[in-house]
This record gives sequence, C-alpha cells and structure tokens, in this order.
Amino acid sequence: MDIILKYFPGIDGEQKRQFAALYDLYTDWNSKINVISRKDIENLYTRHVLHSLAIAKLIRFTDKTKLMDVGTGGGFPGIPLAILFPECEFFLVDSIGKKIRVATEVAAAIGLKNVRFRHCRAEEVKEKFDFIISRAVMPLPDLVKIAKKNVSKDQHNALPNGLICLKGGDIESELYPFKKIAEADDLSMFFEEEYFKTKKIVYVFI
Repeated sequence: MDIILKYFPGIDGEQKRQFAALYDLYTDWNSKINVISRKDIENLYTRHVLHSLAIAKLIRFTDKTKLMDVGTGGGFPGIPLAILFPECEFFLVDSIGKKIRVATEVAAAIGLKNVRFRHCRAEEVKEKFDFIISRAVMPLPDLVKIAKKNVSKDQHNALPNGLICLKGGDIESELYPFKKIAEADDLSMFFEEEYFKTKKIVYVFI
C-alpha cells in the first residue's frame, strides 16, 4: 500500500481504505479462482495496482469521462482507476465469466459505485466511450480493430479520445502500423521500481 501513496500522495481517506482492502480481497478470491499468478499475488500493489495507475500519469480524466476496460481479467486496470477517479464511469468487460465474477465481487466489497461489468467479448459492445483501456490483453492491431467502433467523437479531456494500453517488452512491430497516430512511453519515466523498466504505456488516437 505504501507504494501507492509514494506516487499518489493526494488520495483521500476513502480511496486509501479501498486500495488497502484490495490485498486481502484478491488473496482470498485468488485462492478460489486464479486471476493473478500465485507468485505474483504478494506483488499485487506494484505489479497490478500501481501498474494500472500508470494510465493516470499519462492523463487525469475529467469528471464524467466514460471508459471501457477490454479484457479486464480480475479488474485491471479498471478497478484501481475507478478508485482513483470516482467521478468517471467505468465499464469492465471480459470473455471469461469467472474473472468478471472476481472483479464484480471485489468492486462490491469496497463499495465502488462507478463501475459496471459484463461477461462478453469486446466485439459485442456497441456503446461509445471516451477512452478504451487495457492491460496486455492482445496485440495492438487487434485491439485497435476492436476498439475503434467504441470511441466517441465528443471530446472532454486534454488528450483526444482513443485507446490507452499497458504493454511489456519489445512492441516496435506492433506500433509500426500506427506510427502516425500512436505514441509509447516507458513507465520508468514515472516509476523507479525495477519492474517498470520493460513496461510501456501506449496511446493511439482513433
């Protein structure tokens, strides 16, 4: 939990309570339904919560911003971002029902009011959103193909509407088709921990 406060010292008491509750909730659910690798659960705050919050280092969403988290798994990056931006609206989707169940139960347990969930493929969603977000869910060309139908033309933020995703490793070949409309930043720009040295955040204007 300290690592969240290190990079986001301005969070209020309710947000601290919600972030603090995540460890026990995910540890308990992970023992029943595996959504985080067993060896990773003790690194929950660095590798999952803080990693998700990297999106907030790229952009501070204005109130009422609508976001869809594609392939949310157990709720990343959607749940940490929903805690950080309580006035924004989050829609978390995943094609695996048991993972959506974990995310739904965790959100309910901490009293998140600004999230909705759906067990489906992202291709089935017809709604419009300001941003589509995801974390290492599929290759960028596939994600852009799915997401572009869901991006609203109405602008509310300093950054134009589009896709924001968290990726790892060498992604040059994935980025190449979008070199005129995409930018990628190293997460080591924002976080000093070793884990983030190979991680990137990618924004695509679509």
